[in-house]
Amino acid sequence: MRAIQITEFGGPEVLVPTDLPDPVASGTALLLDVDRAGVNYADTHQAENSYLAAASLPLVPGAEVVGRLADGRRVVSLLAGGGGYAQKALVEPALSFDVPDGVDDTTALAMVVQGASAWLLLRRSAPLAAGESVVVHAAAGGVGSLAVQLAKAWGAGRVIATASSEEKRKLALSLGADVAVDSRAPDMTAALREANGGKRVDIVLDMTGGRVTDQSLAALAPFGRLAFYGMASREQPTPVRPASLLSHSTTVAGMWLAHAFLLPGDVLRPAIAELFGMVLDGRLRAVPGGEYALSEARLAHEALRSRNTVGKLILDPSR
Repeated sequence: MRAIQITEFGGPEVLVPTDLPDPVASGTALLLDVDRAGVNYADTHQAENSYLAAASLPLVPGAEVVGRLADGRRVVSLLAGGGGYAQKALVEPALSFDVPDGVDDTTALAMVVQGASAWLLLRRSAPLAAGESVVVHAAAGGVGSLAVQLAKAWGAGRVIATASSEEKRKLALSLGADVAVDSRAPDMTAALREANGGKRVDIVLDMTGGRVTDQSLAALAPFGRLAFYGMASREQPTPVRPASLLSHSTTVAGMWLAHAFLLPGDVLRPAIAELFGMVLDGRLRAVPGGEYALSEARLAHEALRSRNTVGKLILDPSR
C-alpha cells in the first residue's frame, strides 16, 4: 500500500511517500480501506516529536480515517497509535463510529477529532451556561469553526471570534460569531473586553499559547474559565500562579482528546452522535479546508504551519 512514513523527526520535509506492506488485522482490530484521512495541527507536532505523547520511528502519522470495513460498513475511526496517512489502516471497534448517510467524508473526519474536541471544551473543560460570553481563538480553524457554531447553538450570549485575516474573520461571523477580533491585536485583553461591550469575558477557548494565553487569562471575569488545548504559536505562556487564580476566581483547564478514552463509560460515542445529529438537522457544518493527494502530505503540513488554512484539511489516499 502507499503511505506516508517518517523515518526522522523534523518539519514537513520528513513526510515521505513510500510503499509499505498492508497492515494485518489481529485481536480486535479491523482492516479499513481508507477513503480519506484527516490532517490535524497536532500532526505537525508529532512529525517533529514535540507532541504530548512521544513518538517512535519509523512512524506513519495520522489520527483519523474514514472508509469501509470488509462488511461494507462506512465508519470514521480514531487511531490511538497513528497510521492514518495510508491506503489501509487498522481500526478498533471501540474507536470507530458509523457514518450516517448524508454526512460526507470531510464532515465525518471533522467531527471525530475537532468536533469532539469542541464538544469536550464546552461541555467538560469550560462548561457553558446560557447567556455567557465565549471567546474562540483561531475561530476559522478546525476546532474553532465548530466551537463557534456549538457555542451559539448551546445558548452563548455573545461569541467573540479571533482570526488573523479579514477573510477568516468574515468566515467566523458567517458561522455565528457576534463579533470578530484581529488575533494580532497588540493588547488582546483590551480587544476582548472591547468586543464584549467593555465587560470581562466568561470563557476562552485557546490553542495559541504565548502572549495570547497570558492576555486572554487577564480578560476573564470572576469565575471565568480558560480552556487550553494546543500551542500553535509554539510559545509557552507565562506559568500560572494559583494565588492569581484565587484572587480573580478564575479557572484554567487543559484538554487533550486522548484523555476522553480514559473516562468511565463511552463519552465520545454519544458526543459524536450528537454532532452528527446537528449536522443532519442543519445546525452544524464542517468548513472544508482543502483536499490534498496522499503524496502531497508535506504541502498540507506546510499550509497548516503557515496558519493560513481554514476548517478541515484531508488527504486522498488514492492519489
